[in-house]
Amino acid sequence: MTPTFAAPDTRAIPVRTVTTQGFDDWLASQDVPVRDWVRANGFIGTAGQILRLPAPDMSIARVLLGWGGPKDRVRTRFLFAKAAVALKSGTYALDGDLTANQTEEAALGWLLSAYSFNRYKGDEVEVARLKAPKGVDALRLEAIAAGECLTRDLINTPASDMGPDELEAACRDLAQTHGADIKVTTGDALLDDNLPMIHAVGRASTRAPRLIDMTWGHDGPRITLVGKGVCFDTGGLNLKPGTSMGLMKKDMGGAATVLGLAHMIMATGQNLRLRVLIPAVENAVAGNAFRPGDVLTARNGLTVEINNTDAEGRLVLADALALADETPPDLMICMATLTGAARVALGPDLAPFYTDDDALAMALNHAGHRVRDPLWRMPFHRPYDDMIEPAIADLDNAPSGGFAGSITAALFLDRFVRNTPRFAHFDIYGWNPVAAPARPKGGVGMGARAIFDALPKVLSL
Repeated sequence: MTPTFAAPDTRAIPVRTVTTQGFDDWLASQDVPVRDWVRANGFIGTAGQILRLPAPDMSIARVLLGWGGPKDRVRTRFLFAKAAVALKSGTYALDGDLTANQTEEAALGWLLSAYSFNRYKGDEVEVARLKAPKGVDALRLEAIAAGECLTRDLINTPASDMGPDELEAACRDLAQTHGADIKVTTGDALLDDNLPMIHAVGRASTRAPRLIDMTWGHDGPRITLVGKGVCFDTGGLNLKPGTSMGLMKKDMGGAATVLGLAHMIMATGQNLRLRVLIPAVENAVAGNAFRPGDVLTARNGLTVEINNTDAEGRLVLADALALADETPPDLMICMATLTGAARVALGPDLAPFYTDDDALAMALNHAGHRVRDPLWRMPFHRPYDDMIEPAIADLDNAPSGGFAGSITAALFLDRFVRNTPRFAHFDIYGWNPVAAPARPKGGVGMGARAIFDALPKVLSL
């Protein structure tokens, strides 16, 4: 289901936000029956509290939502979405003294709260509707919500139904929706097109590896999005333990996220030329699997010593990045569920990103703060370059020692981007381990909303 706002002429019940600091003054301004009802139900404006105020006919006249204090709104993103979940049905309108950013966050959070992944249950979940608040761009917010829901659906779908074939089909559906062009190179044709590392990683699977190349737009700056599309990662011959394999359906979270971002860009008609590159593979085990100790040659001629077949994401991305860099865009973004080291450093909620461009980093950070899509800049620390330079090849795909794993992976990818003026790599998690307002447990987009919000600023730099 694509979340949308209620029709503008729909009758709506107002939802009033009440802060803890302003509660006494607000209560004093109400008539006696309201004051008595509020006191009887223990409502004091605590963050997330919900109270329905009855009309004389016992229908709902208004809804109160506790807005807490400033620290509550910092700690809890999409606080307004708690009302959407609690109310479950009906049509509502925002009623409160919120800033423009808070209003936009509230409206988007309400839309996102309607998301549920019910492909295998089939149960339709009844959701409350919201009228678009005055001053927000409703179509833009609906496009953002639809892009995020696309990302969540792709990640949540198990690998049995989301392999390279199905990921390609999702790309073709998106291209058809927006009139984009798409080209797919599959199987041994990857060798003919000089994409050897994508082929090497995916050749052991019964589902053929491929590179998906989608383009859209004819004018404006050039932007290329590259997303890791490892539809399932067994770890290859360096087989993962079962406890580490359980969430590997999400290893195509980078691809899912760039597709969600691509939808946001195309649905809102941005004046730019977009390219999306997705190396789609399954890292499996068979007699022709690539091995520890092998040396592979990448598209750009660099040789890579394989010291762990479970560090496969950077290999498929390397070929895609090298291809993109041959016709350098104005901006290239790489998104991948790449390293556990990033999660150890920042946890599941913060998306680390790498760039040498200070202006780009500042624009992304500001956007992430504004739209509540938190990011954290990490360093391309060049003194660590020797950690990815083994004895017998140009690069090592899995440096020993265990230190700085996210940084060394980013440095590895950076070797394949030499001509593009602005480049950022995101090492995302793509999974929400604990349900939160507007963010149920499961697949989730990270960084896409921040990138989308930052694009006008970035493209004007």
